Amino acid sequence: MDRNGKTLYKVYGDKNRTLVTLDKIPKDLINATIASEDKEFYKHQGFAWDGYLRIVKELVVNRRVIGGSSITQQLVKNSLLNDEWSVTRKLRELILAIQVEQRYSKSEIIQMYLNEIPYGGTIYGVQAAAQTYFGKNVEDLTLTESAILAGLPQSPSRYTPYGNTPKAYIERTKYVLRRMQEDTYITVDQEKQSVEQLDTVAFKKPNIEIQAPHFTLYVKQQLEDRYGKELIENGGLKVTTSLDLDIQNKAQEIVKTEVDKLVKAKVGNGAAMVMNPKTGEIIAMVGSKDYFAEDYDGQYNVAVANRQPGSATKPMTYAVGFTKGYTPATMWLDIKTSFDAGPNQKPYEPVNYDGKYRGPVLTRSALGSSLNVTAVKQLAVNTIKDTMKTSYDMGLTTWEPTAQNMAQVGLSLTLGGREVKLIDLTTAYSVFANEGIKQEPVSILKVVDASGK
Repeated sequence: MDRNGKTLYKVYGDKNRTLVTLDKIPKDLINATIASEDKEFYKHQGFAWDGYLRIVKELVVNRRVIGGSSITQQLVKNSLLNDEWSVTRKLRELILAIQVEQRYSKSEIIQMYLNEIPYGGTIYGVQAAAQTYFGKNVEDLTLTESAILAGLPQSPSRYTPYGNTPKAYIERTKYVLRRMQEDTYITVDQEKQSVEQLDTVAFKKPNIEIQAPHFTLYVKQQLEDRYGKELIENGGLKVTTSLDLDIQNKAQEIVKTEVDKLVKAKVGNGAAMVMNPKTGEIIAMVGSKDYFAEDYDGQYNVAVANRQPGSATKPMTYAVGFTKGYTPATMWLDIKTSFDAGPNQKPYEPVNYDGKYRGPVLTRSALGSSLNVTAVKQLAVNTIKDTMKTSYDMGLTTWEPTAQNMAQVGLSLTLGGREVKLIDLTTAYSVFANEGIKQEPVSILKVVDASGK
């Protein structure tokens, strides 16, 4: 819900499931699932020892409970147990998995699993997944489509092509295909051919009842990362977010209007963030011109993606200068200037956006006019390291002053020489509005479980 109780998204409702028998499920989908989820499925009697040894190690050494379930355990967890995440639950899962293995054949277990496992949203089982994502019956899936589906259950919110990261399925599917090839289910040529097809896979248009989709899926991923997908999918949680839906809708309208105005300038997309600088609460997050558009990748969330910021990081450069004794009244010479770019490199000569020079200017005028030459001079006296450090502390997560990062930039840094995320840039600007105090972005105000806690 938004901050005023308006529903944004019902994460899971009634399960959308159509049962199918094993003979209807492509061998590629079965093999892909086993290769990626439980390569010892046909050898173990309910669980893999290496997985349990890892669980015990984490429990004893790090005092935390982790996953590591076999296909049989996952079936038990989804069918018979609640979402309690504890040692007791894990032991019950183990005992029941052994009993299931004694009672059912491997074919029966994999059939039940593929009909039970969640594939995102209300989608349960391979038939519903095939129809939802590809608009076809499960028996008609290709190798590539089978591998995509096999990769989803590990984290449906992260890997779904309808989510905040609609291309995340590609790397996950590459992993599934590699595992299939390693286990000799497919050949090297089949793996290569399927990988080449990943960018051209045609997904069915999603039918999702959702408000503020980019923000909502951003929150859903945060919840899943924090509490685990089982609790988010089946825990009956009520989540109050920081969003104001009325402001969100207005921001969405403005982004679309402004992008449409710039169509002749070949601008095709846009994003917007609204944040309370005192609290860090995200009031609006518009990730694209239109999430549901078919003529471009509207599901890609530009607000949390790396983008070239142009001159938007100049204020950070001058702020660092203020910490070193420079002031808004410091005078700079806006004249043609050459900077040493290092051995065997041409000197770096920045120019202003209009190609003109203004001579003596004050910092306040230089920043107000977004002059490039003076910003580069301020960066030069700051040092790249100090500028990146302060900017990183203010919220620019891509500007961490590591040796590797600093080696990738030069004095053009202040003119947009390193990508940033819009959510990070908004956070950094909020530091100015909050008198130097940084607030981390806040998207969740309250989470209430099914018992009212």
